[in-house]
Amino acid sequence: MERSGCGAVLLCVLCGLPAAGKSTLGRTLRQQLPLRHGWDCALLAYDDLIPEEGSGRGEPPHEEPPSVSAWKRRRREVLLCLERLLRALRSGTAPPGPAAAPPSWGRFVSCCAEQGLLPGRSGGPRSRPLCIILDDNFYYRSMRYEVFQMAREYSLGFCQLFLQCPLELCLHRNRLRGSPVPEGTICRMAQRVEVPEPEKNPWEQHSLILSSSACSPEEQCDAGLMETVLVQIFNLLDTALENPVKQNTENTEQKEADRAICAASAVHQADQTCRRIISQAMKEAKA
Repeated sequence: MERSGCGAVLLCVLCGLPAAGKSTLGRTLRQQLPLRHGWDCALLAYDDLIPEEGSGRGEPPHEEPPSVSAWKRRRREVLLCLERLLRALRSGTAPPGPAAAPPSWGRFVSCCAEQGLLPGRSGGPRSRPLCIILDDNFYYRSMRYEVFQMAREYSLGFCQLFLQCPLELCLHRNRLRGSPVPEGTICRMAQRVEVPEPEKNPWEQHSLILSSSACSPEEQCDAGLMETVLVQIFNLLDTALENPVKQNTENTEQKEADRAICAASAVHQADQTCRRIISQAMKEAKA
């Protein structure tokens, strides 16, 4: 990404089930990347950017079409805000004001400002590499692919960190939270989650599947294991940054991947529609 005197940018998707340890890892990287790797790092957590009433706690509702639409709209707004930020970083100027911006723009700008991410507000042009971590469940491959497409549009680095955690451990950790996610939601995600498959999908080549069983906010993390994990992550980030996604409209292989992702998304939408129809039929039968 060519920007006014600024370093390269990497989009890092942090994904996995609720309570798998994503936020803990994100905060660790936010702290360690500048200290040990000489990078700037920003952590954008969807839980902070999307109001709880519009988030669906990570999953679209099954029975209320308006809620499904709101859930999709909120997630789309976050990506639109990210694109506005990337344009600002490329130009080296402060991002545009709130006029005609999505409702979530204010929260997004506030989050970026707190981390010194906004151009023109951090004391000068950024020369170090910048890693933008997106912290969400991203349990469908199509969700992650949207971020990849943005990386391709702006010729950015792209990578995925998938935290693999046993369902029972996620449920246990979730029960200890002050505001737990409904257990049914976590169980449904566990059934549907799509783990990165670099051997099948070239666009997922810069992916790392990590076991999160040894580290969580409530548990003692093994220092040696965490150090090993950080080294693996740093190596992945270096590789992804050095090999940004290239725009190539003639890439037949990538077009096939695009079609596969679209097909998977269509199947998901059809599944949601069937669920709503069945639910409505059951309600009418009971009436």
